[in-house]
Amino acid sequence: MSTTAAFYTVSAYRMGWYAGARARLVWRSAPLPGLLQPTATLQPTTRMACAEWQQTATVDTTNWPEGSYLLRLDTQDGRAQRFVPVTVRSLWMEGRTVVVNSVATWQAYNRWGDADLYKGTTGRKRSRSLQVTFDRPYASRHGAGQFLVYEAPLIALIERMGLPLAYATGLDVAQCPGLLQGAASMISLGHDEYWSPEQRQHVTQARDTGTNLAVLGANCCYRRIRYDASPTGPDRVMVCYKDDWAKDPGYQRGCPPTNDFRRAPSPDPESSLLGVIYDGYPVDAPYVVSQPEHWLLAGSGARAGDSFPHLVGVEFDRVNLAYPTPRPIEILAHSPVVCKGRPSHADTAYLTLPSGAAVFATGTMRWVEALDADGPGDKKVNHGLDERAGHFTRTVTMNVLQAFSRRAAGRIRPAHDNLADHYGTPAAMSST
Repeated sequence: MSTTAAFYTVSAYRMGWYAGARARLVWRSAPLPGLLQPTATLQPTTRMACAEWQQTATVDTTNWPEGSYLLRLDTQDGRAQRFVPVTVRSLWMEGRTVVVNSVATWQAYNRWGDADLYKGTTGRKRSRSLQVTFDRPYASRHGAGQFLVYEAPLIALIERMGLPLAYATGLDVAQCPGLLQGAASMISLGHDEYWSPEQRQHVTQARDTGTNLAVLGANCCYRRIRYDASPTGPDRVMVCYKDDWAKDPGYQRGCPPTNDFRRAPSPDPESSLLGVIYDGYPVDAPYVVSQPEHWLLAGSGARAGDSFPHLVGVEFDRVNLAYPTPRPIEILAHSPVVCKGRPSHADTAYLTLPSGAAVFATGTMRWVEALDADGPGDKKVNHGLDERAGHFTRTVTMNVLQAFSRRAAGRIRPAHDNLADHYGTPAAMSST
């Protein structure tokens, strides 16, 4: 903690569903002495922004319920407040729906210290960080990273449903080969872009032994990363050289390249895992239903051709047979988009595999945000998502979660391939 205040407190809130409330106070500290810490330092070779701070408090999570938490930091004078997101990981996952917090992606976009994996202190792409560290606060959303936008609405909905749940981070999945063993399903939330090869391998193994996979966002599993140690412990630094992958000292030592999964020299497109593949940014387009009779849309009231304004954005995925794609796969929504002058489609897809596992992918990054939509829509607040989009996404999500709460859901509900209905000839299916 860094503050000019004399004292501050830490309050731990478990996020979820509590008779309408989204959080429950689990613990609160006594007043703790404040300390003003140094400003960010920037490593010269990798341009990584670091908080070389002293530890000011220890929080003991013994006996806390597993789940997603926000620690709220309040100065005693009431003038400042920040959050720290924390996951209390479940010890076992068998038979449960596993919510995976996308902490790597939060960190990739974290501009604390004026540097992240996209821009550096000069604001230019070429000055961006080549690696980022968890040893710093989150600059956005009052310190909560991307949690409040892309994850909290789904956690409230799924806890309200009362399904058997487990919690982990993407880093936990990468570190523990058997963590997902026996899990009913794994949920990837709204923005889950950065994965290590280990996480990709372990999720694939789980899927191929019957664990269902729900991707409630877009641009999932797109960037390939590596974890390195920091002075505070192992796996505290996230490395992603992107287009400069050949300059990565880790790659020169024999590690996989830290670039996009689909890129050479080790191409492994995300579509082989998800069925859909990232296709572009930015877009803002209506979501168009193409298969309203599908069981996943039951109760939504949607009809063929119904559209939901602004639900496709700001990044989108599609089915594209130019990349490896498991079959059979069904397209449930086929939404026309124009991205930087290029026409394409965003696809919501459902596929099943020989293991019996089912995979559902929304094809749009705004899906989890839409779960909270309950009014006329406001572009300044939620991109203009309205109550129709809220009802639709909540209904479909509950159908997915309920079905996926049983392992190998695809054995009961196999996919019926319909790509030709949407993309026509094989040549059209493979067009980019």
